[in-house]
Amino acid sequence: MSIETVIVHHEPQGTGLAAKLNWLRAGILGANDGIVSVAAVVVGVAGLTRETGPILAAGMAAVVGGAISMALGEYVSVSSQSDSQKQLIAKETRELREKPEEEFAELVGMYRSKGLSEETASRVALELTESDPLRAHLDIELGIDPDEIVSPWHAAIASAVSFLFGSILPILSILLAPAPIRVPLTFAMVLIALFLTGWVGAWIGGGSRLRASGRVVVGGALALATTFAIGSLLGTTGIA
Repeated sequence: MSIETVIVHHEPQGTGLAAKLNWLRAGILGANDGIVSVAAVVVGVAGLTRETGPILAAGMAAVVGGAISMALGEYVSVSSQSDSQKQLIAKETRELREKPEEEFAELVGMYRSKGLSEETASRVALELTESDPLRAHLDIELGIDPDEIVSPWHAAIASAVSFLFGSILPILSILLAPAPIRVPLTFAMVLIALFLTGWVGAWIGGGSRLRASGRVVVGGALALATTFAIGSLLGTTGIA
């Protein structure tokens, strides 16, 4: 294995692509959540009443509450990840400043553990250290690219927006369809949309598309059926 091969293998281009795919996957999951959660609410209320007002009110509450909840959850989660990454970078920077020889020896040892000879590992470590010692250590030790620290705000906004886009379908389906067919039409539209999001998500992740789509469709169908049954039961018994 040549030095050039090792260095090219550790270039950050692949990391950038992986980050973009992760954001795309997160967007699809956010849209999927918007579809399922809002559809479950409006279908449940539609099981209770045919009046458009209560359905619209419940649907909008689900949209706003769900988008805010998704954004807050993503912000908290990614903030923790970002703080952890920054602490690790600061720690590695301090160690490189205080004990560079030990850190260089550690870098050589890590390349040796990858199967390189002592001579090749030393040459690779030396060239990478001369270029950017912090990046070299963060890459092989921690798998961190200092140029790609996750942003909590970006994550929160992306999550909220994808949720809002996903929620549009069930809202429009339940409100625009004639009352006698609004529930079955919403069921059909939501399950089709879930099949597509499951398919795309599996395509991005490289998994089985039919299996992933099937799981999402079955889960969505159970959620819709359950909330509709509860709404119908409450309406029939006169509790609500």
